[in-house]
Order: sequence, then C-alpha cells, then structure tokens
Amino acid sequence: MSDVTLRQASSRDLDALMELENRSFRDDRISRRSFRRFLDMPRDRLVVAELNNQLIGYCLVLMNAATRLARIYSLAVSPTARGRGVGEMLIREAEKEAAEADRIVMRLEVRDDNAAAINLYKRLGYRQFGTYRDYYEDHGDALRFERRILFYEPSREFPKVPYYPQTTEFSCGPAALIMAMATLDEKQPVTTLEELKIWREATTIFMLAGHGGCGPHGLALSAWHRGFHASAWISKEGALFKDTVRNDDKKRVLELVHEGFLHDIGQTGIAIHHDPLTLAGMESALHEGHVPVILISTWQLNRSRVPHWVTVCAIDDQFVYLHDPEIDVHAGETMADKQYLPIDRRVFDRMSRYGSNQPLQAAVIVGPRR
Repeated sequence: MSDVTLRQASSRDLDALMELENRSFRDDRISRRSFRRFLDMPRDRLVVAELNNQLIGYCLVLMNAATRLARIYSLAVSPTARGRGVGEMLIREAEKEAAEADRIVMRLEVRDDNAAAINLYKRLGYRQFGTYRDYYEDHGDALRFERRILFYEPSREFPKVPYYPQTTEFSCGPAALIMAMATLDEKQPVTTLEELKIWREATTIFMLAGHGGCGPHGLALSAWHRGFHASAWISKEGALFKDTVRNDDKKRVLELVHEGFLHDIGQTGIAIHHDPLTLAGMESALHEGHVPVILISTWQLNRSRVPHWVTVCAIDDQFVYLHDPEIDVHAGETMADKQYLPIDRRVFDRMSRYGSNQPLQAAVIVGPRR
C-alpha cells in the first residue's frame, strides 16, 4: 500500500494505540501504562502505520541491553486494513530499525494456532527454534521464531572470502581452510574431495566421540603443502585434545600424531607461536591480505561444547565477521545464515577459547607464499 506511511509512535498516539490493542486482542493486552513506558524507553522502538491520518497498525520491538538481540513483542493491524501487506511493512521497518541499532537477530513469539501469522513469518524468512508452553493467559502455547537481520557488506578493506560449507560433521577445519586458501588463489580446489584430502592429512585421529577433528598443526601443514604461507598460534604446547579422550591408548596415539606434525613442520617455514592470536593480530593479518582460521567453542552459538573451526573474514569496531562452514539444514539454516556472521567482539573473545580448564586458543593464518 503506497499510501501507508510508517513512523515512530509518540505520546499523541496513546488513545489510538489503546483502541487498536482492544480491537485486536482479547487477552494479553498491553496496558496504557505499559505503552507509555515503552514510548519513554529510548532503546526500544514502537513503529506505527497510518492511512489517511488514521493509525492502522503498530509493531513494538524491544532491544535487550545485554545482548545483540531484538524482539518483536507485539504486532497489530486493524481488521479493516488486514490482507494489504501492512503487517509485512511493519515487520520490515522493525527489522531495519533493529539492524541500525546493531542488533543481529530478531526474535518473536506467535500463538501456535495463528496460522496466518506463522505463514507470514515463514515467508519473511523466520525459522522456528523453540516453543513456550502455557505462554498466554489462556494457557495457549507460543512458537518461537528468529531471523538474522544484520548483514555485512564486503568491502575492499578486507579480502573477499568465498563460502564453502562442510559436507561432513567432522570436517569443519578443512572447510574453513579451503575458504581461506580460495580467497588467495582462485585456482584452489573447492570440492568435497579436497575437503576429505585435507581431513586425512590434518586429523588428530581421535577427539571426543566419532571421527577425529583437525588440529592447528595439521591444518598449517596442509596449507603449506598447497603452496601457501602458514603460521600457527597455539596457547598450549604438547599434544592437543588429550583431555577429550579417556583411553590411554588413544592418548598415546594423539601424542604420536603430534610428534609427527612437529617433525613435518620442522621441514617447512611454518612459524609456531605459543601465544593466543589477538583480535588486533587477526585484523592486521586481514589488512595484509592474509586470512585467519580460528578454533572456537560453539557454546555461545548453539550450546554445544564441540571444538569448531571457522574463517574470519572481517573485523570492525563492534563485530568479528565469520564464515561458519556448518549449516544445520534440519533447523532451517541456509548458506546466507552462515556467511559474514557478525559476532560481538566481547562474545568472540569468549568463543575463541575451547575448554574450561586452561582453555585452548588456536588459529592458523594463511597467506600467499613469499
């Protein structure tokens, strides 16, 4: 509707907001006092839609002070204006406002029997990630949806990093390394076969349950053998991930693999630094045209304690932008969700430490061979 205008609500809208609220909802209504409080909260946003100087809709967005999340707390469209796209206009404007406030994800709750609203959110790219039981006053359940709203626009300041998703659950390291190498050499193979070759070269054999992941020594060697300069930044000396296995024989295998990596690295120009790589170091590397591959703990992302490799693509004064090679298709994730993923710098500092007791920090910086 081109004749619909959107703007920020003011105290003059209180009467119209209350009228719309009472027409739209039987239960869980926002009180006049609450509307006034939301209007007085500079961090939150209350967007209204007008047609012929009549208020026909609103979207209330709450901004969490402690996180980068925004939340659509309430959305209402006048019954006389429904079916004309007003709800979508309000949601898009709310997302724009939240993104401009540097919020990464928009979340919302919707009644599980509100088919029209659920279909709208799904059409706009929201995916369900949870359920609240007995959420509403009438004991109805709420579905929880979210959508990433903040996206990074690649610039000439940093190299443009192509995206490659891992094809197995254990090959995040090779996938992250492939992205780094393909940034520097367009002829670098970007295939599942290459991914598996690197995993065979760089695997630690054992780690947690199932197939072993890759360590920084092996990934640095794989990059070097493909003609790239590589340096490894590792906060610990000795065989890594020994505390993830209990069997003494497996621990011995990890030690032997580590000794083999050190021997092979001794035949190359790979530099090993037994210090954590700082954010300033990562940013400096990117400015020099090099690409960091970082080991993180995914606890901050998905409450998993599994070590995981990602590629750092850009850094600004607020965020570290990652290519995360793991896509959870069962949760509705797409490649777009995992490219230039913005992570708050403070959150990234916690993510880049794996383990609770003397946490490991590990990174490999890949650059052109001099």
